[in-house]
Amino acid sequence: MEFKELKNKEEKDLQKILAQSRDKLRDLRFKDANKQLKNVREIRKEKEIIARVLTLLNGLRAGKKVK
Repeated sequence: MEFKELKNKEEKDLQKILAQSRDKLRDLRFKDANKQLKNVREIRKEKEIIARVLTLLNGLRAGKKVK
């Protein structure tokens, strides 16, 4: 998910996306540990999405408009 798409979401939606991404990351880690994951870059992509969402949420909480 791109940063531009995330900027237009409300805080509730961002919280929901964050929870879903964390669940998916957990599942990917389990699959990787069991050697069932073929594309390990998916883990990196999920971490990036989580970081983007957290950046936006922290900016909203601080009262700053994120560009």
